[in-house]
This record gives sequence, structure tokens and C-alpha cells, in this order.
Amino acid sequence: MYRQTYYTFDEHNKPVSMTIRNYTASDFDELIDIQRECFPPPFPSELWWNKEQLRQHVDRFPQGALCVEIGGKLVGSMTALIVRYDPAHPLHTWADITDNGYIRNHDMAGDTLYVVDISVRPSYRRHGIGKWLMQGMYALVVHLDLDRLLGGGRMSGYGKVAHEMSAERYAEAVVAGEQRDPVITFLLRCGRTPVAVVPDYLPDEESRNYSLLMEWRNPFRHG
Repeated sequence: MYRQTYYTFDEHNKPVSMTIRNYTASDFDELIDIQRECFPPPFPSELWWNKEQLRQHVDRFPQGALCVEIGGKLVGSMTALIVRYDPAHPLHTWADITDNGYIRNHDMAGDTLYVVDISVRPSYRRHGIGKWLMQGMYALVVHLDLDRLLGGGRMSGYGKVAHEMSAERYAEAVVAGEQRDPVITFLLRCGRTPVAVVPDYLPDEESRNYSLLMEWRNPFRHG
């Protein structure tokens, strides 16, 4: 199980202690509240966590269920499962690969840690919390001797320019630094690299349902 304390810095550049740990049933209400804050309309509210999904996370793969606590308050979370991944066939939907968020398809014999979700309360963003959560998952990849961490990043800025360029061109522009995307740029900063643009990944008006599949490869298995 995972528990680590770090320091982040608030808007006044003051060090603030935070703890990253595995979440439990006592955290469910706060985890759902985080989702409400992070994914307001037009994001579909039915895609927020429900308690049965969270129960499956902590029962089936508690190591892949992380949260961040600051001053006794949960401010972020990240969830993952293990799957078998074929790089020759990268296209899939979020619903299929995560079992609609219930992770009943979690496979400890798999080779890939797949990110189901990462969320940080808007008022706590820009403090590096998301990066620390991602580092916790990278540590899990190494600890379990998996090939990679993988997940689809919402191209949340694409809807604003969809009339000007294809989703593939938009992804290229973000990676080249010609465009900035709130999600994809963040993932690049966390060390993730692009794999493929995936259509119809998740019902999401802002991204026109597109996602950029991105990975972090285990450096001890891929030198």
C-alpha cells in the first residue's frame, strides 16, 4: 500500500504539507465531491464516480486508488487498473477498457497500468499536486514491474478549434507547442508521450469525444 508525505507550495509560495495515500470507503463522499468540482457541465454528470464504482476500486485494486489530503481535506485523486495492452491495436473507448469505471476487468497478470481518472480540485491546481499523483503511479509501474502506464487524455481545448483543424493536427500542434491544451499539455509536463489520437473515446463536448492516448514507459524495462 502507498503512503507518502510531500510539500507543495500555495499561491503565496508557502510550503504546505500534503499526503498521498490509498483511498478507502470513508473517502467516497469527498471523492464524488471532487468530481463535481472538476467536471462541471457540459461534462456528463453520469460520468462522475458513484459509490459502487469506488467500492470496486478499493476492493479489486486498492494499490491503484490514490488520493491527496491537505489539512484533513481531500483535494485530488487518481485511479488505475491493470490491463493487457496490444500496441498494434491502440484504439479503444474509455468505457470498454475501464469497464465503465467499475474495473471488474482488472487483471493482475496484465502488462499495463491504465489510468481511469485523475482529478484535482480547481482551487488546488497549479500547485503540482497532479504531478505528484502521477509520480505515485509511475512508482507503482516500477514496483509491479509493468511495461508502461497508459491512459487517454481529454483534448479539452479541441472543441474551440475543431472548425479549423483535425483532431490529429490539433494533437500535433499541442505536442509542438503551437497550441496549449489544459489536459494534454499537463500530461506532457508529467512525462507522458503520445501514442495515438482516439475518436469516440468518451462523451465529451469540449473535446468532440477525442482523446490522445499517452504513455509512460517503465525505464527499467525499456532502456
